[in-house]
Amino acid sequence: MPELSAVAASVLLAVSAVALASALLVPLLPDEARASRRQRAVAGQRQAAERVQTVSRREQVAKSLKELEAKEKKVRPSLELRLSQAGLGIGKTQFHVVSGGVGALMGVVGYVAGGSVMAALGLAFVGGLGLPHWLLAFLRKRRRARFVLELPNAMDVIVRGIRSGLPLGDCLRVIARESPEPVKTEFRAVIEAQALGIPVSEAVAKLYERMPVPEANFFAIVIGIQQKSGGNLSEALGNLSRVLRERRKMVDKVQAMSMEAKASAAIIASLPFVVAGLAYLTSPDYITLLWTTQTGQISLVCAGLWMLVGIAAMRRMIRFDI
Repeated sequence: MPELSAVAASVLLAVSAVALASALLVPLLPDEARASRRQRAVAGQRQAAERVQTVSRREQVAKSLKELEAKEKKVRPSLELRLSQAGLGIGKTQFHVVSGGVGALMGVVGYVAGGSVMAALGLAFVGGLGLPHWLLAFLRKRRRARFVLELPNAMDVIVRGIRSGLPLGDCLRVIARESPEPVKTEFRAVIEAQALGIPVSEAVAKLYERMPVPEANFFAIVIGIQQKSGGNLSEALGNLSRVLRERRKMVDKVQAMSMEAKASAAIIASLPFVVAGLAYLTSPDYITLLWTTQTGQISLVCAGLWMLVGIAAMRRMIRFDI
């Protein structure tokens, strides 16, 4: 038994010595050294490729953000583009004809009602230039708000379609066919641009020109980066949809919190007119001195200027950009 124990101990010692020698000497052999160097080179190349891909993505994002800033600094869009953004199916000539007709009608009504040429000219100016452009701006703003509200739902349609195996083009066609306005019309324009041979990234980028809101540009940036460098489009659009919904919640929360300040500003701004009207009803001889005497007219002009300054200051204080 002692002899067997000694033999076993000798065998274990020999095996340990061979293993230690292999661990120390095998890497020094030519073949093993070359294999080790190849492994390190492959690992270094993989890390370098990952760094290059990361830098490329960062450069694309930075380039997209610069393009966004350049687009935001553009001059005022043309009348045709504003009519399209408002969803009106009329051209520039028709808009001018309608504006001229409204201005002429209001001028005639003002002249017949008051008999003053200056009042008629003022009403004609308001009806021909002020009212149509204000209405156009109102329709543009309302249409943009509807688009921003429905865009996250359209992104969810794309996410579900891609996860179920549909290509991006088919998802866009589903949105152009079944989504509510104005998302339906805008994505139909994207499909028509694709039918003419324009790449999907460029077709989606034109969406921001027709609907100049940051949400549309974010969507175009995500599609453009995915088309150039690849990646999981469904995950990217899903994250963007959540971001846009949280952004909308923040806007609603800020508006709700600022309603008290807006109501106070409206009351303060309307108070001088209300007081002047009540004073005219109770003591007309007292209040008419403001526009019948030179001192009153000067005081009225100065008060109006200061009131405009106050309204502008209050508007700036209660306005939040998100």
